[in-house]
Amino acid sequence: MRNPAALSLRFSRHTDRKRCEVRRAGERCACFDPIPSAWLCETGRAFSRAPHWKESHVRPLATLTGCCTAAALLLLGSTPAGADPNNINPIPVLNGIAGLPNLPGPTVAVSQLTGMGSTNHTEQQNVLGTDLGIMWDNGQGQMLTAYGDTAGLGLPNFLAGSIWAWRSNVLFTSPAGADPSGGINYTGFIDNPLPSPKIPGIEISFIPTAGIAANGAQYMSMMSVQDWGPDGHWDTNFSTLAVSGDGGRSWVQLPATRRANENGFQNFQQAAFLKSGGYVYRYGTPGGRNNAGFVARVPEGDIANIDAYEYWDGGKWVPGKADAAAPIVGGVGELSVMWNDYLHQYVMLTTDPFDSVVMRTAPAPEGPWDAPRVLIDAHSLPTAYAPMIYPYQTGNSLYFALTMHNQYNTVLMRTPL
Repeated sequence: MRNPAALSLRFSRHTDRKRCEVRRAGERCACFDPIPSAWLCETGRAFSRAPHWKESHVRPLATLTGCCTAAALLLLGSTPAGADPNNINPIPVLNGIAGLPNLPGPTVAVSQLTGMGSTNHTEQQNVLGTDLGIMWDNGQGQMLTAYGDTAGLGLPNFLAGSIWAWRSNVLFTSPAGADPSGGINYTGFIDNPLPSPKIPGIEISFIPTAGIAANGAQYMSMMSVQDWGPDGHWDTNFSTLAVSGDGGRSWVQLPATRRANENGFQNFQQAAFLKSGGYVYRYGTPGGRNNAGFVARVPEGDIANIDAYEYWDGGKWVPGKADAAAPIVGGVGELSVMWNDYLHQYVMLTTDPFDSVVMRTAPAPEGPWDAPRVLIDAHSLPTAYAPMIYPYQTGNSLYFALTMHNQYNTVLMRTPL
């Protein structure tokens, strides 16, 4: 629910009086000393820089687990993560989940990628629960995997009323092109490289929705979430690119690439990237799920030039006019798109309006996309969302990461083609 007091809130890190007003509005962004160095909010716009916390504010994970376990039982949710992001329980057994899901169809669960029940034991990085798992090759011998809202324990904890310490994004690294049949082994970790102030009505989260290597750099499409709405719906401020010049270890936003939630750009708030024929294709949807999908493209060298994009209007590419884009698919959630050598087709994974995981294929990046094939029926895995394709060719099988909200973690899946 949007916090009305936060919409007109003005505060500065320089005055204690304003810090008290923030507390009364239910916010936690100014509750610690020192105050984050640039949590400066001005009439609905938020600017942030990573804080530097005193040693006394950090406790070992082990000392916090016991005190939070009982409270975690109260947070178990059974709806996908368009709902309140606090409504999660990532602790195995206590959330009613033990082991991998056993599905009735040909799609099988290979391994859990994140959380306390994973082979990667990401609780060692204070990643108890997370979602998405957007994978791409960084061109430097590594695969990068970007996750969205990530729950841990301890401090800093900016989200008022939450027992979880939330980060908006984390990344893991692993060897490029590794055989995924036994799972994915993470070998590196980048913690919260693009932080968010967590202020409802201003910016509650800053989430990656796509990633790609282009021009020797790494790019992520980021979504600024203003507020979480009902299940599967949320309001966004804008989408934007962030760039890394060191293989994914550090990131900065590119303000000139911001797409405000208007003038056709509302259809490109969430993204999926594809490289083909010298172009980067950017698939887009509005914020949330059960939306139409659109596509734009740009020469790879111009990925950060928002004016260089062309938009598919259903028959031709139209330069520079986002509002000319016509839907290429309907009723979709988060998208993931890749060329598949085995099928000699482009493959799109998403969820349908019933929350089933589905696959579509097309002969060209813009389509036409065929009817969806159900890979996982919502009745057998009702809280699944955001299928993200493993970015390497794997013969007659397709591997993808899938988030399950009832345990708020990701699982590697395999389906025959």
